[in-house]
Amino acid sequence: MTEKASYTIDVQVVSRFVPDQSKPGDNRYVFAYTVTLRNAGSVPAQLLSRHWVITDANGKVEEVRGDGVVGEQPWMRPGDDYEYTSGAVLETPVGTMGGSYQMLADDGTRFEAAIPRFTLSIPRTLH
Repeated sequence: MTEKASYTIDVQVVSRFVPDQSKPGDNRYVFAYTVTLRNAGSVPAQLLSRHWVITDANGKVEEVRGDGVVGEQPWMRPGDDYEYTSGAVLETPVGTMGGSYQMLADDGTRFEAAIPRFTLSIPRTLH
């Protein structure tokens, strides 16, 4: 088996606008996002830390680094899924997020799992 196949974490993200926590008049737009990770590799691995790059529509970039996700450092066997929901606050109604998770396989190999860039956007209405 190739190294890439051994150390593969698939990441899918679904985002949504949270209107009841947002205040557009104050340039405060709150978004929730649910991340599903799947260990598609052949080696158990633990998520150690995260690195997010958050960009709003004004081009303002914020980088966030930290241990684990939502207070956890999940360990996943091959085929296991792990899902969590978190949030972000932007000053604009549209933005993007992306980044990576730093992983540690049971055999001692450290690797990164890419978080594909996704859009944060208020729902569009038709008039």
